[in-house]
Amino acid sequence: MAKVRTTLTIDPEVLRAVKVRAARLGRGDSDVIEEAVRRDFGLDLLDRLWSANDLGEDEAMALAVEAQHRTRA
Repeated sequence: MAKVRTTLTIDPEVLRAVKVRAARLGRGDSDVIEEAVRRDFGLDLLDRLWSANDLGEDEAMALAVEAQHRTRA
């Protein structure tokens, strides 16, 4: 997957924790941050769910709309 460079402003204590974790894991700071963001947003779970189904895009959209309508009732 292609990566995009970005700049962020972060609390020094958080950055220090990222650097410590990265050093302990033998990984880069950006890998640790990306993993935390993916985990917090549930992106890994969504990837696993999407890869485990065989619905087409139209079927998946119809199912999502139906679920929305049922929760609004």
